[in-house]
Amino acid sequence: MDGLPSSVLFCCTLNIIRSPMAEAILKHLMGRRIFVDSAGVRRGAPDGFAVQVIDEIGMDLSAHRPKRIDDLLDDSFDLVITLSPEAHHRALEMTRTSACEVEFWNTFDPSIEEGSREARLSAYRAVRDQLYERIKKRFAPEGGPTV
Repeated sequence: MDGLPSSVLFCCTLNIIRSPMAEAILKHLMGRRIFVDSAGVRRGAPDGFAVQVIDEIGMDLSAHRPKRIDDLLDDSFDLVITLSPEAHHRALEMTRTSACEVEFWNTFDPSIEEGSREARLSAYRAVRDQLYERIKKRFAPEGGPTV
C-alpha cells in the first residue's frame, strides 16, 4: 500500500461514462483505503449503457449523478486522472497552484460508437475492461483486487 494516494479524482468530459466507471472500479478494488470521486468538465445526463456494463461485473452506477469539476466541494486531491483531452486541460488549470499529480489516460468515448445495441454495448464493455485493467495495474501492482 506504500505510495498510494489518499484521494483520487477521475475526470472526463461529461461525468457520465468513463469517469464514473473508473470511480466505481477503484472503489471496488480499494474499498475505503482511498477517497475516490469523479467529475466532468461539463454536466451530462446519466448513461444507461454505462450503468448496464458496470452492473455486469457486480458494481452499481444507478445512483450516480453527474457533476462538474466546478461542483466539487473539495478540489484538493493527491491524484487527478483525466480520461479525455478536454478534462486533462481543465485539470491542469485546476491544479497549477497545488502539489497534485495529474495523469492523462486518454480513453475512447464509447458513446460515439454507432451500430446495433450489441455493437454499442461492446464498445462500452471494452472501455470498462480497459479501465479495470489500468486501474488494477496502477493501484494494486501486486496483482489482483485488494478487497
